[in-house]
Formats: sequence, C-alpha cells, structure tokens
Amino acid sequence: MGGLLYRKLSSYTCGMRRRAGELLPIEQAILAGGIDLAAAGEPGFYGFAMAKQLRDASAARQLTAHGTLYKALARLEQAGMLTSSWEDPGLAEAERRPRRRLYRVTPSGEQAVLRSTGQRASTASRPGLGLAPA
Repeated sequence: MGGLLYRKLSSYTCGMRRRAGELLPIEQAILAGGIDLAAAGEPGFYGFAMAKQLRDASAARQLTAHGTLYKALARLEQAGMLTSSWEDPGLAEAERRPRRRLYRVTPSGEQAVLRSTGQRASTASRPGLGLAPA
C-alpha cells in the first residue's frame, strides 16, 4: 500500500527543505511587517497584531492561521531574527486582558529580509528562473 496511508502527518516535522538562510514567504512577511511597525514608532508587536497586518498587506479576507503564525514566530526567534519578551503585567491587567508576548526584529532579521528580497529580485530579473507569468 502507499506509504502515505501509514505515515503520521505533522506540521511540526515538515519534510520541506530549504537552503540555509532562505526565508519562507510568511517569515519574510513577518520580518518586513515588524520592520515597518518599528519605523512607524512601534518597536514591538504581538502575534494577533501581526496577523492583522499580514491580512491587510495581502488584502486577504481571513487572518493567517494562528498555528502557522506562531510556529513561524518561534522559528524566527530560534534563528535569532526576532527577540521576544512578555509585556508588563500591570498594563494587561489595566486593560482587563491576558498579557501579550512582544516581538522585535533583530539586526540579523533585518539583514535576512534584505538578502531575501535581493535574491527574489535578482531571480525574477533573470529569464527562466523566476515565477511563471500569471
């Protein structure tokens, strides 16, 4: 029988391979969004705010799935492209809501976005190497 019938599928053990230093589209969008927020005067962002920003930036009707978003945030933090900390508990208590984990893009994350966007631009400019025309 087919091997797929007997294998456990899990988003935690994805068989997808990528080159070292290459960002997935969602990772690139998170880092770029974090950089944009910092430039607008908000140095830290929390997951739900980023999900809304990603939705707005892509003109999508739905938010990015929380499991997808938080796994990407964890990968970026583990790679040193983001740092995180819990917000002041008094602020959350005053607003009568749970505490938020705030993320910040590191200089390493900024460099990764620059490299990633540069790679995509150079690939798209060479015939036969970029995405197929729509």
